[in-house]
Amino acid sequence: MNQRLIKTEGFMIAALGAGLYFSNGYSWLLFLLLLFLPDVSMIGYAVNSKTGAYVYNAAHTYILPLLLLLSGYLFSLEWPVIISLIWIVHIGLDRMLGYGLKYISGFKDTHIQKL
Repeated sequence: MNQRLIKTEGFMIAALGAGLYFSNGYSWLLFLLLLFLPDVSMIGYAVNSKTGAYVYNAAHTYILPLLLLLSGYLFSLEWPVIISLIWIVHIGLDRMLGYGLKYISGFKDTHIQKL
C-alpha cells in the first residue's frame, strides 16, 4: 500500500510541476535539458555508499527546490522558478517510478523498495 501511495503522490507532484511549468510558457528544450540534472548527484557514490546516499538524497528531496521556488516568487525572479519546477518534476517522476531516497547500505536500497 505504501509503495502505491508514494508512487501516486509522485505522479501528482510531477503533473502539478509540469502543469505550472508549461502553463507559464517556459521552454520545452530547457525542460528536457535540465530534467535529469539532479541525477548528477549519483557522483557521490564514487566516494562511497554513505557519501553517495547523502549527496543523492540532498538532490532528491523537495526541500531545496521548494526553497528555490519560494525565493523565485519572493524576489520576482524567473530563473529560480524555472529550475525549481523542473527539479520538482524530476523528483516526482523518480517517486512515481519507484526510485526513492537512498539508504547508506547501498544505491539499490530505497525508502520505497529495493531496486
